Amino acid sequence: MAVVVKVDSNITGLRYCQEVTLGVLDGTAANQRWVELEPNTYSDFGGNTTTVARNPINPGRQRKKGVVTNVEASAGWDTDLTQTNMQDMLQGFFYADLRKKQEFTGVAQTVDTSDDSYGASGIHTGYFAGDLVLASGYTNAANNGLKNVTAATGNKVTVSQNLVNETSPTTAKLVAVGFQFGSGEVEIVNSGSEFPYLNRASGSKDFTELGFIPGEFAFLGGDAAGVKFATAANNGFVRIRSVTATRITFDKTAATMVTDTGSGKTIQIFKARVLKNEVGTLIKRRSYTLERTLGYANDTDITKEQAEYVHGAVPNEFTFNVNAADKLTADLAFIGLRPSAIDENVSGANTLLSKISGVVRVPVEEADAFNTSSDITRVRLASVSSTNAFPSPLFTYAEDLTIAINNNNGPNNAVGVLGAFEVTAGTFEVGGEINAYFGDVASVQAVQNNADITLDLIAVKSNTGIAIDVPLISLGNGRLNVEQDQPVKIPLESNAATAAKISSTTNHTLLMCFFDYLPNAAA
Repeated sequence: MAVVVKVDSNITGLRYCQEVTLGVLDGTAANQRWVELEPNTYSDFGGNTTTVARNPINPGRQRKKGVVTNVEASAGWDTDLTQTNMQDMLQGFFYADLRKKQEFTGVAQTVDTSDDSYGASGIHTGYFAGDLVLASGYTNAANNGLKNVTAATGNKVTVSQNLVNETSPTTAKLVAVGFQFGSGEVEIVNSGSEFPYLNRASGSKDFTELGFIPGEFAFLGGDAAGVKFATAANNGFVRIRSVTATRITFDKTAATMVTDTGSGKTIQIFKARVLKNEVGTLIKRRSYTLERTLGYANDTDITKEQAEYVHGAVPNEFTFNVNAADKLTADLAFIGLRPSAIDENVSGANTLLSKISGVVRVPVEEADAFNTSSDITRVRLASVSSTNAFPSPLFTYAEDLTIAINNNNGPNNAVGVLGAFEVTAGTFEVGGEINAYFGDVASVQAVQNNADITLDLIAVKSNTGIAIDVPLISLGNGRLNVEQDQPVKIPLESNAATAAKISSTTNHTLLMCFFDYLPNAAA
């Protein structure tokens, strides 16, 4: 046996698996999904052992060996934020489930070119003629991409594009990413005395079938002239204020909308997967077992690895970092129940938890990071308005900003337990800092007047996107920073609150949208 004298960081790895109850993995190996992550740096990982020395009064004036009294388990790291790498785990930080539009996956499908349909038991449920669906994971390239649904019935989803015969992998997926209305079916109405809205001018489409909820973002209009409004201001990202069968009201629009009949247009609207902090019975705590592999302890058999674990890891803090001329990154922090370690040279081959026979090992999904120079299409800090969907922003450019979630979790200790036996959740807190370029004293006055402020950030890359919305915040600091030979800047601190003050239907503090597909115009 040749014992190694060091382990390089580049051969370490990180995976997580969601637990069925706090500190307990599913007993059926096939139900364990060990998902690979890509950390840049670690802030901590493992257990911090606390000892208390014996210190009796004695003539030698010396302490005696102490005892271990506690082990505080925690983990934290920094990672690049991509379109896909944080969607699953962010549910844990939001204490919520992703609100998905219609998605179908996990079952092999029969793709039939004779009627250009995707077929499987129940696949048609929840889809409608006019839906825009993104097909992915199919063997034949022609079966992937954006498709227009012409019918959804009889265990089939039929599209207008030409498909190729195949039996798909079970991982193939159909996701409803938008809708295309009939010619002249919808119009923009803006009277000036209320928020603008999308009105059903003809046809019978029930807008509630689109799955929108108040507070989420949508993208209005496609790329071709025939699928977007003629007035440029009526296209772009909009926040949903309310939805009825015949009307979708918007606020936080891309520009000042104007009345437009949409004559001759088959308008497209694109929708997202939504995640927000929930209330009541929709609050859901998740916990994880985190595994950091540490390479091999001897080079006689390098397949025998070491690993350390944090069990019962509850998501605590998540910070979005948006710095100029950089990547969009995130800092994650967890509070756990207890740490442990495994060395396969002692326990035997394939005894690491992520290597036990039957578990599902999910590799990293390759995706580019968002860059903060060209992929951030919108950062807007503005006053909340009850009638104006496009209020003037408080600044034009920001040098950097952070948006931070803190669940204020605390470990529960007890006599007879080394480590914690439970974790108590505190207040869901959202805050952050913004360092903006000063241009108008209105931004200073907004701070001093304790105005109701709202913040949103949208990133778009390769026909996908992420929107982050903080509907109601109060601002602090606001003291101008004036330095010689430098532009004047205004540092701001933000503290978010539930948006129920704005509307009873937006009773959340933070909301995120993940767009699986966006038209080129979104960038």
